[in-house]
Amino acid sequence: MNDILSLSATELGRRIKAGDISPVDAVDACLARIEATEPKLNAYVRVLADEARAAAKQAEKEIAAGQWKGPMHGVPVALKDLYDLAHVPTTASSRVRENWTPNADSAAAERLKAAGAIVLGKTHTHEFAYGIVTPTTRNPWDTERTPGGSSGGSGATVASSGAFMAMGSDTGGSIRIPAGLCGTVGLKPTFGRVSRAGITSLSWGLDHAGPLTRTVEDAATCLQVLAGHDPRDPGSGDEPVPDYSAGLHDGIKGLRVGVPTNYFFDQLDPEVEAAVRQAYEQLQALGAELVDVALPMPEQIVAVEFAILLPEASDYHRQMLRDSAHLYNDDVRVMLEAGEFVPATTYIRAQRVRNLLQQEFRKLYDKVDVIVAPTIAATAVTAGTESITWPDGSEEPLISAYTRFALPGNVTGLPALSVPCGFSSEGLPVGFQAIGRPFDEATILRLGAAYESATEWHQRRPDI
Repeated sequence: MNDILSLSATELGRRIKAGDISPVDAVDACLARIEATEPKLNAYVRVLADEARAAAKQAEKEIAAGQWKGPMHGVPVALKDLYDLAHVPTTASSRVRENWTPNADSAAAERLKAAGAIVLGKTHTHEFAYGIVTPTTRNPWDTERTPGGSSGGSGATVASSGAFMAMGSDTGGSIRIPAGLCGTVGLKPTFGRVSRAGITSLSWGLDHAGPLTRTVEDAATCLQVLAGHDPRDPGSGDEPVPDYSAGLHDGIKGLRVGVPTNYFFDQLDPEVEAAVRQAYEQLQALGAELVDVALPMPEQIVAVEFAILLPEASDYHRQMLRDSAHLYNDDVRVMLEAGEFVPATTYIRAQRVRNLLQQEFRKLYDKVDVIVAPTIAATAVTAGTESITWPDGSEEPLISAYTRFALPGNVTGLPALSVPCGFSSEGLPVGFQAIGRPFDEATILRLGAAYESATEWHQRRPDI
């Protein structure tokens, strides 16, 4: 069983296709791992053991009959509990939604199931994805610490080998933050690349759907299944979907890597900075060309994000907040109430500034192919921590410290991939993110795969 759990999703898929491993054994291995780790992690809202075993038996029959559906066929995965799964409650980790059950699958669940993936269960999110710590769940590298959020359950179960992939969502870093803190790969595709139909919204103008995986190749494999236009999602992009496996391992010789001279290195943990600086050296050794870049309009990034996020979230929750305010957790209720007071003029101005930011960011890609920066300014904090004190004595709210580096990817909608690149002296994961051109996930995946092939950070597993 442990041999199965040591595989990546893509490797498992190959072994299943070859008949070396049964999907039933893969599911049983994951369920045993979940049972062993859940008392410490609490990553799952609901485990669908019977359904997963039945799906595994069906997958085994299909593959034996020559009806192989692709590299995800028979691979056990999990869904953040914002994703609808027919006839299974979508709680969004909230008492407000604990009795709400959809009749149809979300677009992502539909695509994964059509590709033969087996859904193990629904993972915890910070309530309605409105937060960055997932208070229900703990980090497998140190169970006194947060896994990050809002996709904390997904990050925790992938890192602890409870699933081979788990879906997350990213409105202000919610895929990349838990990926960085839990030591997994996290892919926030371009805005509109993956359909959000059937996903509980936080901010429809900023929401992205994407996977948390063990390897970059797994992220490419998953994106191949998930990507594509969907008219059910008004924000869906109608762009061609390339073969993400083609050229994935071609290396990065001559690739122009942007090294930010501002914003990303203004205030961060020295150990995080050291790990990312070492990653630059590794990328250069692999043949990449390092190019200094200055982020445009840096003082506008956080302001634009929250001027859009707050009112859009409050509008989505408007009726539920009036009917069931007492059922929300205090931190989420306060944010939703605050969003009611953002003037329409502020929201409109933020949208105009966002357009300017997007235009200015795209100009950066005239001289670079990808920008590489820290994923998060710090490692995982002890659960309940509300702020970080920096070496210069200044104090910063945790929500700011954890989202600050993620927000450029959300405001611009550019694709961003978080990749493990080291560990702190306390044994906590550190990650960098590669930010690419619109709909050019292939390049950031190629960079991530090249870095991964030259390092071993992604191979480490927490001892839990």
